Amino acid sequence: MTTLPRKSLVALASATAICSLALAGCGTTDTEAQDAETSTASTSCADDSTATSEDPVTLTDDTGEEISLDKPAAKVVSLEWQYTEDLLSLCVNPAAVADAKGFTTWDTAEKLPEDTTDVGTRQEPNVETILSADPDLVIIEATSRDDKISKRLEEQDIPVMAMTGADGKDPVKYMKDTFSTVAEATGRTERAESVLADFDTKVEESKKALADADLPTKDFVYFDGWVNGSNVAIRPFGQGSLFGELGEELGLNNVWDGEVDPAYGLGQTDIEGISKVGDANFFYTGTEDPESEDYVELLKKNDIWANIPAVKDDRTYAFPAGIWTFGGPKSSEQALDAYVDALTK
Repeated sequence: MTTLPRKSLVALASATAICSLALAGCGTTDTEAQDAETSTASTSCADDSTATSEDPVTLTDDTGEEISLDKPAAKVVSLEWQYTEDLLSLCVNPAAVADAKGFTTWDTAEKLPEDTTDVGTRQEPNVETILSADPDLVIIEATSRDDKISKRLEEQDIPVMAMTGADGKDPVKYMKDTFSTVAEATGRTERAESVLADFDTKVEESKKALADADLPTKDFVYFDGWVNGSNVAIRPFGQGSLFGELGEELGLNNVWDGEVDPAYGLGQTDIEGISKVGDANFFYTGTEDPESEDYVELLKKNDIWANIPAVKDDRTYAFPAGIWTFGGPKSSEQALDAYVDALTK
């Protein structure tokens, strides 16, 4: 079971469809799907020897706001899973996070300490709980600073760093730049350089592994979906999507050419629409939610689906549950592993 990840995607589906999902957006998280192995940097945080800066910080967030801190933020509240993951990859335990249970379920790239304060949902976090964490910095996802959360925090002189969450022009670069910005805010730039070097190495190793494989086709489509009444709604990750671009980094060819939103590269279609992509391999988000109908099981009952070349040739591959499709470098490494494992094993 999946959900649309960001408020900016509301135009792609009805409110009912959005709230029927669980990975983000209205996301309920009553599931124990945690199949993806936790990813770690080449040097774990327990053994990390990279320096933490104590110098004053001045940076500009995605809304163009300049943020000045007397010293790097040590007590950071994260209101989106991507920034929670990024902080943990930087060896910074968040002072508080939004939807801790959801993060633990759907983002297995990093392990969140069990005693981390939960400030509520990502859509409507509790401002009083945020303030009680006495943060040096709050990281939110927003395209402007007009949202009520930012305004209330700034009224209390709490620095707010607003990030837009995605950039369809170059999603991999944006993911890395966001990670580096979080590192700059927390004085962990040296650690960020190490993690990003690991990611770049993973890309090259994975690319070579697929180049050495005898693939029947390099065309692919990545998608997730959900059950909408008696039908399956499918969300392809097209041009401008992080997971689509990660596949192309490996030399694969993302053939979804339908309309997508400009920030996240996500489209919307049905079984008939996804059947028109030709001979492409199918990759999809693997999920296990006992409280909702499995969209993949419903797909298997459809005659159109059964006659798609990838389905007939057994070239449909579920990514392990718990790989966050909108995460940071460590989730992206999990995705690279999943692509390679699917096509070479």
